[in-house]
Amino acid sequence: MNTNSLRYAGFWPRLGSLLLDIVIMLPLGALVFWADMHYRLFSVYYLVPSILLGLFYGVYLVQRFGGTPGKLIVGIRIRKLDGEPVGYREAFLRYLPDAILCLLMSIAWLVPLFHLSDTEYRALTYLERSKRMAEFAPFWSKPLQWAQMAWMWGELIVLLTNRRRRALHDFIAGTVVVHAPPINPVEPTRALSGARGSLRALIWLREVNVETRLAFGVIISFSPSLVRIDPAGQRP
Repeated sequence: MNTNSLRYAGFWPRLGSLLLDIVIMLPLGALVFWADMHYRLFSVYYLVPSILLGLFYGVYLVQRFGGTPGKLIVGIRIRKLDGEPVGYREAFLRYLPDAILCLLMSIAWLVPLFHLSDTEYRALTYLERSKRMAEFAPFWSKPLQWAQMAWMWGELIVLLTNRRRRALHDFIAGTVVVHAPPINPVEPTRALSGARGSLRALIWLREVNVETRLAFGVIISFSPSLVRIDPAGQRP
């Protein structure tokens, strides 16, 4: 593929796709939040399913369709540097940094749960519980938060300062995010052939009574063989 034809997606389309992904996952997120508020060890049991869900959403869908649902809706795709579709290797490497940071943060959040009883956990409000759990958080949780914040800012700065609008994870995986190409138009010869066939059908309909012509007209109007040609010889 000619890389000169690629139109690289900038900050706003990528932000829009991220927000759409958040909206799509919002029902599940609300359910997880509710369960986490009522059951002390829910986050422990949900750790493995959340990892599998992340791999499905961030790796499989990217390899299979070229992006997450949010990216597909916005009309942008993840591609290799030469414009070819990504494989599992690129999709996994692209997802890996965020996955590692999120997994470590999840573990840091799980450790304090074992220092609380079910009775104490339910008796505390959300803010009180957060403060209580911060007391039992491992020593490395605070540097990890700083590292995660540095990664997020680094992603943004790198994205805004290079011509192809690649973020850090794009450099790691060897990928770019581009606007999806338009659908290829039907060849003029095929369109003209379909038009001639439809024209012959319309001439034949002149010999049919009014009611039959009306019925056939409705059917043919929805037929894919009836193609209207614009001056360029393409589908409208």
